[in-house]
Amino acid sequence: MTEQTALEMDRAQKRAILKRHINRALTYLLATLIAIWILLPILLIATMAFSTVEAVRAFPKSLFPNPVSTETMSFFLNSQNVLSSTLNSVIVALMTVVISTIVAAPAGYAISRYIFPGRDLFRLGILTVRALPIVVLAVPMAVLFIQLKMRDQLQSLAMMHAALTLPTSILVIGSVFASVPRELEEAAMVFGSTPFQAFLRIVFPLAAPGIAASAMLTFVTSWNEVFAAVILTVRNRTLPAQILTVLGTSPLEYKFAGGFFMLIPSLIFIFFTRRYLFNMWGQITK
Repeated sequence: MTEQTALEMDRAQKRAILKRHINRALTYLLATLIAIWILLPILLIATMAFSTVEAVRAFPKSLFPNPVSTETMSFFLNSQNVLSSTLNSVIVALMTVVISTIVAAPAGYAISRYIFPGRDLFRLGILTVRALPIVVLAVPMAVLFIQLKMRDQLQSLAMMHAALTLPTSILVIGSVFASVPRELEEAAMVFGSTPFQAFLRIVFPLAAPGIAASAMLTFVTSWNEVFAAVILTVRNRTLPAQILTVLGTSPLEYKFAGGFFMLIPSLIFIFFTRRYLFNMWGQITK
């Protein structure tokens, strides 16, 4: 190898290293900009929620509360119908989780473990329902509930939310079951377990974290849903519907505190499920 060839190879290697460093820096820069774009509004809402009323109405806004105060949050929580609508939201979300999980768990297990006629069509149907806008499902179901005299009832709204969250729950839980190796289940049956016992002793414990993450995602989805809640409830409003109905006439402190209060379940969901995000989308459980 001549000295010139070695020099050219060294230059090419340096260019490759420089290019790799530039690409990595651009990736980090893009990730930082996206994080700022997402987190800055959350920071502003949290700051205003724990600032004084005067600070909320002042301009320009501060990035951090100074001083820290619960005055704005207290104003929101003590507003009319806020606590009752919060309780309604919790009840509806819990009922939605129960209904959705009970239906989605066996459906997800079936499509991940068994080959049956129409399985691909079933999956396509799930994706089709998930792709439909909420108004396509909400309006016919609202008409049905009115005809059955079930309007303005929490269980009706829970069934509506379950219909909206079921496609996602089935796909997520199905991917969680698919991540559990079939060989473990077969080994349990070789040692004398029935298929049901193998499911309870082997598959379910391994899939439980992913199912719990799916249940929390269902809870957050139901908690944040507003369209169906507005058209199905009048007296028994959930919190998003209650906030929306008074948003036009409410002061700034109500809006900021309400926005932060609505964010709390989502933040809790992200905190507790960050370990299982890969498992939810079909990665192998280690």
